[in-house]
Amino acid sequence: MNSFEIKILPKENIFDIIPLLNMLNEKTPEAILKERLLEMVEQNYECVVMYDKLKIIGICGIWYMTRHYIGKSMEVDHVVIDNSYRSKGLGKIFFDWIYKHAISKGCEASELNAYVNNPQSHKFYYNEGYNIYGFHFLKVLREDKKFY
Repeated sequence: MNSFEIKILPKENIFDIIPLLNMLNEKTPEAILKERLLEMVEQNYECVVMYDKLKIIGICGIWYMTRHYIGKSMEVDHVVIDNSYRSKGLGKIFFDWIYKHAISKGCEASELNAYVNNPQSHKFYYNEGYNIYGFHFLKVLREDKKFY
C-alpha cells in the first residue's frame, strides 16, 4: 500500500479526472464537461484523488454546505475507483481519508447521491454506514430536456 497517496487535487489539474469521470457518465460532451469543471473548482468544491504512483486511480468530488436539518456537511459526488483497482479495500481507505478531511473542516455529516443503476456502489455505501432518507429528483430545465 506504500505506493498509494490521497490528496486534494489542485484546481489547475482538474481536467486530470476526466478519464475516470467518463466511467460514470459518458453522455456529457468533453467540452461541456471541461466548462463545468472549471466552474465547479471556483465554487464550494474540492476534488480528492487517489494515486498509485503517478496514476490517478480514484476520484471523489466534495461539495461543502450547511443544511438546516444536519448542520455543516459534505456531499460526495462522482466517486470512482479505476476498474482494475476495485475490490481491494481501496474504497474504504479512500473514504476514511475523506471523512477525516471533512471533520477537519468542521463537517458534521456526509451525504451523497448514487445512480440507481449502480447497485455495487449501494452496497459499499451501506457498509460505510449511509442510510437512505429520501429520493433525489432531477428536472432538466434546458430546452433540449436531455441529461448530460
